[in-house]
Amino acid sequence: MKHHQVEFTEKKVFLDTEKTDTELSQYNSNAKVPVLIDGDLEIWDSLAILEYVSEQYCNSKGWPSDSNARAVARSVSAEMHSSFANLKNELPMNCRKQFNNINLSVEAKQEIERIKDIWRMCKSQFGANGEWLFGEYSIADAMFAPIALRFFGYNIALKGVEKNYVQSVLSQPSIKEWIASSKIEKEIIEADER
Repeated sequence: MKHHQVEFTEKKVFLDTEKTDTELSQYNSNAKVPVLIDGDLEIWDSLAILEYVSEQYCNSKGWPSDSNARAVARSVSAEMHSSFANLKNELPMNCRKQFNNINLSVEAKQEIERIKDIWRMCKSQFGANGEWLFGEYSIADAMFAPIALRFFGYNIALKGVEKNYVQSVLSQPSIKEWIASSKIEKEIIEADER
C-alpha cells in the first residue's frame, strides 16, 4: 500500500503480550495479523490483502500484465506464503539487529537455495527490464520483502542477481521506514529473539 501510495491508518498490535488475544479477538483472523479493514469489509491473510488492494486501489496492477509472468508470479507468491517454514523459524524477523555466523539446519539451507533459484529464474525469464522480480514492482516483491530483510539481517551469503534484488528491496522508501520504525520499538518477542 505504501509502495503505491494508498492511504491507510496503521494500528499496531503488539504480539505475545497479555493483551494480544483480546485485541485480535475482534477480527475474524483467528488471532493472526495482518488484517485490513476497508469500510465494513474485513480481509485477513497477507496474500488476500495484496490481491484486494491490487483490485480495488491499483487497477489490478499488482500482478504482471503478461499472462505467463502473472502465472509464475502467483506461483512463487503462493510458494513463499505456504513454504520455507524452517527458514522462517530459524531466522525470525528482526530488523533491529545484524547477525553473523548463524548455524542453520540442512533444511533451512535448502530453502535459502530454493529462494535464490526462484529469484534468479524470475529475473532471467521475466524481470530483465527492471529491478524487480518481474520487471515492475508486483505482489511477488511484496511477498518476498520479509525474506530479503532476513537475508540482509542474518548476513546470508548472496551474489549477483539475489544480492542486487535484496539491495532493491532495502532501497525502497517504505522498507527504509519499516526498518527505522523497528529500531525505535521497545517491545520484543523473547521466543523469537536470538
